[in-house]
Amino acid sequence: MTPMPPTPPGTPAPTHSDQTPGGRSDAKERRRAARRRDREIVALALPAFGSLVAEPLFLMADSAMVGHLGTAQLAGLGVAAALLTTGVGIFVFLAYATTAAVARRLGAGDLPAAIRQGMDGIWLALLLGLALVAAVVPTAPALTEAFGASANAAPHATTYLRVSALGIPAMLAVLAATGVLRGLQDTRTPLYVAIAGFAANAALNAVFIYGFDWGVAGSAWGTVLAQNAMAAAYLRVVVRGARRHGASLRPSTDGIRASARAGAPLLVRTVSLRAVLLVATAVAARLSDTQMAAHQLALTMWTLMAFALDAIAIAGQAIIGRHLGAGDADGARAACWRMVWWGAVAGLVLGLATAAASPLLLRLFTGDEAVRDTLLPLLLVVAVTQPLAGVVFVLDGVLMGAGDGPYLAGAMLLTLAVFTPVALLVPTLGGGITTLWWALAGLMMLTRLATLGMRARTGRWLVTGAVRA
Repeated sequence: MTPMPPTPPGTPAPTHSDQTPGGRSDAKERRRAARRRDREIVALALPAFGSLVAEPLFLMADSAMVGHLGTAQLAGLGVAAALLTTGVGIFVFLAYATTAAVARRLGAGDLPAAIRQGMDGIWLALLLGLALVAAVVPTAPALTEAFGASANAAPHATTYLRVSALGIPAMLAVLAATGVLRGLQDTRTPLYVAIAGFAANAALNAVFIYGFDWGVAGSAWGTVLAQNAMAAAYLRVVVRGARRHGASLRPSTDGIRASARAGAPLLVRTVSLRAVLLVATAVAARLSDTQMAAHQLALTMWTLMAFALDAIAIAGQAIIGRHLGAGDADGARAACWRMVWWGAVAGLVLGLATAAASPLLLRLFTGDEAVRDTLLPLLLVVAVTQPLAGVVFVLDGVLMGAGDGPYLAGAMLLTLAVFTPVALLVPTLGGGITTLWWALAGLMMLTRLATLGMRARTGRWLVTGAVRA
């Protein structure tokens, strides 16, 4: 397919309710259209936010219970959880690419093909998951050692990693199935499954850790069972929809390849983004323990707010994909800029809330006065840059929904190339952690805004059709 012109062929001529005889858009109709878009964005974004925090809640529940077993156990969990989060996180494209592809098919009016596309994404997730299990289980001791686990923590880290690896296929299947439902404009089911999964995880952990006295292994088994239950719940919903609409459940080699091709650029984009965060953490670690501690706390806060803003981006993926699948380039463009407005406003609200709550957050995060003094300016940097982050995350989601993965990959590689030398120069030039955070939350996000904003304004992402060729 080729990018659509500003007014796609076949677009109905504007009616009197859309324009005045003089050619000006009717203000009242535009306000009604904006309200309709707002309701759709909120209906998709609010449930998406709830499901986004499921995985962090899993880790929080694990940490809270394992923390009572001892310091070595908690340290081991921290190492293993970091490895798992990084390993699984780079495959988040399974959700993003599937959302866009399914939404396009839905917009084109071909629901069976939409579900078929989603099933191919799920099959790809299961294959990748099995490959990861085969790689992680035998290498768990080496991985924990390479990650710096101490002699006391390493056995616990290895145990947790080996057991938890058995849940990786379920984790990836959940990502892909979530993408299917989001593409079908359903973000409520993922919310319900996430709530049930979190409750089951907490209950199973309590039984296995304390009731059966399985220690760290009990925590891992509880999480694995909860994740597999979540995957089963998702598959039940998707399979039921496939049978109702006559979509095949069998794996399709061509379909799996197509899913992999669509996801490959998003994999590059995600790895590049994680590389930015790793570079920032590596530089912070070279400054001092106090500054590293403040960096970790600020990064935790920044990540939490990213979940809230990502909810709007997920709504963007679903809405934009549907519009483009239906051949409605003008509707996609209008929805894009409306969501950009939502992202900026949400970022402003979050930024003001962070600034106002910073004294409380300092006391909540740490009792170390030196860390508090170092953390305060970081929280203010986070607060000031939230409107910028809101716009960037939304534009990212819009271009994902359009299937513009190759551009996103190139833009993120450019961002990494701009950020890395600046970050590495911070210690050399005598800068501290605040300077590093201006580079991370300021320069890095401004670079992303420039690349994504330029792409959005050109309209080259407005490629219509059931499949983006």
